[in-house]
Parts: sequence; C-alpha cells; structure tokens
Amino acid sequence: MPENLLVAGREFRSRLIVGTGKYRTFQEMQRCHQASGAEMVTVAVRRVNLTDRSKESLLDYIDRSSLFILPNTAGCYTADDAVRTAMLAREVGLSNWIKLEVIGDEKTLFPDNFGLLEATRILVKEGFIVLPYTNDDVVTARRLIDAGAAAVMPLAAPIGSGLGVQNPANLRILREMITEVPMIVDAGVGTASDAAVAMELGADGVLMNTAIAAADDSVKMARAMKAAVEAGRLAYEAGRMPKKLYASASSPLAGVVGR
Repeated sequence: MPENLLVAGREFRSRLIVGTGKYRTFQEMQRCHQASGAEMVTVAVRRVNLTDRSKESLLDYIDRSSLFILPNTAGCYTADDAVRTAMLAREVGLSNWIKLEVIGDEKTLFPDNFGLLEATRILVKEGFIVLPYTNDDVVTARRLIDAGAAAVMPLAAPIGSGLGVQNPANLRILREMITEVPMIVDAGVGTASDAAVAMELGADGVLMNTAIAAADDSVKMARAMKAAVEAGRLAYEAGRMPKKLYASASSPLAGVVGR
C-alpha cells in the first residue's frame, strides 16, 4: 500500500485536497492552505479572473511552488460546457489536470453521470488527466475508469451540506471493487471526524472546501482536517479490531489467582 497519494504517476505527501472558494478573504484562504498541509488545491475555472491580470485574483494568493493547482469545472451543467471550461484552464496555463464536474440537478448538485462519462472520454482523448466528481455507484465508477479517468471522486453527501459520510456501505463497496485508481471522497465533509471516517473506510484522499472555509475559525479547522486525514489513514492501515456484541476483558484472565 503506497505511503503517499499517487495520482497519474504524480506523488503527493498529503492526502488532503482543499478548495479556494467561500473564504472571507484571500489572506484567510492562504493561511488555511498552509495550516492544512495540502499540496493540491482546486480552483473553479469559471469563478476566477483568468484574463485581466491587473485585477486581484485568488491565483495571486496560491504559492505555485508548493501547491499544485487542480482546476475544476464547477458550475457546468453539460458535457460541452465542462469540456470548454477544461480547455480554457489549459490554454491559460493552469494545468492539463481537471477535476471534472458535470452537474445534473441544480438543487442537489448531484452529478449527471451520462454527461460526466461523455466529457471524460473527450478530455482523456485530448490529453487531460481527468478526476471526475461522481456519485457512489460502482458501475458508474467502473465506466469512468474504462474511459480513462485517473481517479474517481465519489460524494459522501451533497456538496456543501456538511452532513458527513452518509453512504459508508457504498464507499466500502467502491473501495473493495476499485483498486486500479485512487478513490478520493469529495463533498459532504463537515468536520474532522467526517474526514477521519472517510479515510477509515479506505479512501485514498479527501477533498473539501466549505468545511474549512465556513468554520468559525477556518485556520484551526484546516489544522484539524490535516490531523483527521492522517489519523484516519493510519487507522485504516492498522486494521480495526472486530466489533462484538458483548464485553470482552481488556486484560487476560488466564493465570489470575482464584480462577
């Protein structure tokens, strides 16, 4: 089992990926990135100024010498929109990696699996490293991998909901069935224990934004998430004890006087 997160041949020491949206200030975002220990940050291509460099941009607050930018297609509702957005990100020099989102429903922000698969096929042929945000369905995940996806990123709960892991059984099935590419849990984490649970279920990494940005003290939450992801990974690698219905003495009774 690799010690670090390995995606498309690139190694990351941190298994925590963080976003760049919803922070109160760019300076706060920068402090949170440092506190999280993350080495990869997502940037919503359609929500950032890419052309007028005379105006302030969140890109000015990302240290690209230590942080790898993963553009995402947030806000795209069709495969064509997502492909155009990915092409724009590459043209302006952000990356040929893309966190691919094709949203199918405006209220839930659940993915459009058909559009997602179509966009994945197109972008892989165009030379992109594609990391698709998807639901927790192993059949869809398998089709995305067959189309060339470099990872699968199933949701734990609706985007920005903070509900935590609502689908542990499905994530366990994905972990068992999907071994050739990383499984990175994306969406739904609300606090540190949620991140730890996702990692204990076998996720290779966790991506989050709102859980840190919307916390009362975002920097402290970023630190908490760093520790939670590390603890959850260690616990998964260690292998938890079996669950039992009844008590079992923690100290051996063999050799106890009077027994």
